[in-house]
Formats: sequence, C-alpha cells, structure tokens
Amino acid sequence: MKMNEALAFNFRFSLLALCLLFFVPVSIAEEGGGWPVPTKKAEKPKMDPKPEMPEVTHKVYFDIEIEGDKSQSGRIVLGLFGTVAPKTVENFRGLCACNKGVGKLSGKPLCYKGSRIHRILPNFIIQGGDITHGNGTGGESIYGGHFEDETFEVKHNKKLLLSMANHGPNSNGSQFFINTAKVSWLDKKNVVFGMVLEGDDVIKTLDTLGSYSGKPTAEVIIKDSGVLKRNQKSK
Repeated sequence: MKMNEALAFNFRFSLLALCLLFFVPVSIAEEGGGWPVPTKKAEKPKMDPKPEMPEVTHKVYFDIEIEGDKSQSGRIVLGLFGTVAPKTVENFRGLCACNKGVGKLSGKPLCYKGSRIHRILPNFIIQGGDITHGNGTGGESIYGGHFEDETFEVKHNKKLLLSMANHGPNSNGSQFFINTAKVSWLDKKNVVFGMVLEGDDVIKTLDTLGSYSGKPTAEVIIKDSGVLKRNQKSK
C-alpha cells in the first residue's frame, strides 16, 4: 500500500471510530452496563419537619452583664414548658423570681440574681445557675438539695433549648444550660423544660466568650432576673 493510500485509509478508519464513539444510541450504553442517563429532573431533598415545641406557660428573663463590655450586655427571655415539666419549671421560675428565701442546705439565697455564667463551650452550651459556689460544683433547688429527672419528653432536637444541668440521674439542683448546637446525645440524660424566646444576639455574644476548657474569657453575671407575664413584652 502506498503512503497516500495508507493515510487515506487511516483517516477513514479514525472517522468511523469517532462516529461510533459519539453516536452510539443511549439504549445500547444502558444495555451494556454503562452509566444510566437521567430522564427527569432530580427531586429536591426533603428536609426534616420543624420540631414542635410544647406550650409556653411561663416567661422569665435574665439581664446579662459582661465584664468590661456593657455594650454587649442584654436581656435573654426564656419560655418555660409548665405543662410538660411543672416541678422543674416551678424550681426555675422560683429561682428567677428570688422569692423562695434561702436554701435548706446552703443557707444562701435561692436566687439567680448575681450568679455567674461559669461555663461556655463554643458551639455547644452556655451553663450557669451555681447559686452556692459559682464555679459549677454547687447549686441547690427550691425543694432543698436535688430533685428527680421529671421527664425526657422534649428532645434536644434544636438549638437554644433550656435544660437542667446535672452530675448524673436525678441530681437536678439550680444549674442549667442553653445549647448553642443540636445535642441529641443528651436526650434521656438532661431534662429540657424551656427555650429561648428573645435575646439570640446575647446568646451569640456569650458563645464567642467560650473556650475549650469551658472557662469564659470574660466574667459574665446574671445582673438581674425575674418573671414576666405571658403576654408581656420585654423591655
């Protein structure tokens, strides 16, 4: 075969190969085990339904003060689930109202006013309520000492829920925490009894003051606490 004839043959062979490569019917590719070709638009992934929260029966507030930066201080309003956890809610409401006198064991005021937010873990929890020691080792309920886990009906399935902190089963006192991330592994370990209604911006600021050890980078005080009427707007 002469060179020109060989070149022409190679050209025609290459052209045929390209035609076969790019114009093979889809059905053949599928029958041969190739990748299936989509025939319709993909459906949008379905999201989990928004968790339904119990009825808010009581409203309380914390006026938060950050040492050295009063411009970042503010109010957090919390809604309490009194129908689901009446005993736990009454304990927290009483500690916010500061009208339960002094503790039977500690002799200290049963009141959140003036207590510290002693533990902040970024993107996890903001914890306070140690009204006896101020460092997470103490606390006392309005019932004297600790009381039982009332219910685990409400799950930790969203951010900014209010739960009781404890050191094991049935050891609820006055310490509480607000979760800043979804913490489902705490279900059936900590009682959820409320949620944040107002003050998301304050929560975000507190979250930035956290550390891996949990010790806040600035002192955070509950300057004042109290009870609001259900339909009362925060100042």
